[in-house]
Amino acid sequence: MRPVNFAKRAALAVLLTLPAWGHAQAPAWPTKPIKWIIPYTPGGITDNATRMVVQKVQEQTGWTIVVENKPGANSILGADIAARSAPDGHTFLTVIGAHAANATLYAGRLPYDPVKSFAPVSLVGIAPLVMTVSNTLPVKDVKELIAYSKANPGKVAFGSSGVGAAAHLTQELFKQVSGADMVHVPYKGTAPALNDLMGGNLQILTDTASALMPHVRSGKIKALAVFSNKRVPGATEVPTIAEAGGPAIEGSTWVLFLAPSATPKDIVNRMSMETAKAINSPEMRAKFEALGIESVGSSPEQAGKFLDEEIVKWAKVINAAGVKAD
Repeated sequence: MRPVNFAKRAALAVLLTLPAWGHAQAPAWPTKPIKWIIPYTPGGITDNATRMVVQKVQEQTGWTIVVENKPGANSILGADIAARSAPDGHTFLTVIGAHAANATLYAGRLPYDPVKSFAPVSLVGIAPLVMTVSNTLPVKDVKELIAYSKANPGKVAFGSSGVGAAAHLTQELFKQVSGADMVHVPYKGTAPALNDLMGGNLQILTDTASALMPHVRSGKIKALAVFSNKRVPGATEVPTIAEAGGPAIEGSTWVLFLAPSATPKDIVNRMSMETAKAINSPEMRAKFEALGIESVGSSPEQAGKFLDEEIVKWAKVINAAGVKAD
């Protein structure tokens, strides 16, 4: 995750360019329904955020946008479909943190280039991750968690929705910086990991506020900290990791829009403009806040820079931890 002023600067930069885009010669586009690929199953934060923004863009423009869920292979299947699509402005793709991690996890094995095969459109939003623990774990903050894990080597396990997920890599970063002694247990999705956490069979689970906070508030699990430099929407009662006695590190999942490489720049700019307009509406900001997402709505250039930085950041974590793809 980036500092909070990144979102403000990104939104301002896009809004300042709106008049120039708005008065540009409009291309003869779209000429048919736009296909929007989500490389994940329906119902998660990625799917929900994309559909909300896309629906708002449709309302603003009158375009027809058809969302297609293409899950599989840690988002590689859907990304490959998008990469091979005609760069005519009728195909777009949503990616999250896994896209940045895949650049290292599957280096030399991907059917596309995570950067060169795509044209950045907009960084939609950032969702800082929340670290929760089982009620059976005798710790009340992150400082105590670190000490407990060192005193009980090999006995503290953290779960994730899978190898290379943002939650997995954020916890690996936490281990590297804090020296905590923890073992990773990958699951096939967040739900089974959450069930084991609530049942006391797993000690730690990090995920989005929208996935975890309902269970925190019902008393089934405990929230220790958010991996952010400030408290976040959707979990304002949870301290930052630094406030909870841990290292000041940041970890998040995020939503970023891409188009196939060589998509005309004026089309990319127009979609970026409409995305920013949708995201910065009061209605959308309220919906994102409820999901624990910090609204951004960046320019294509800012989105590209963000993705490049995330690839570098997580490559260091993956290599230091020796993480291997399934």
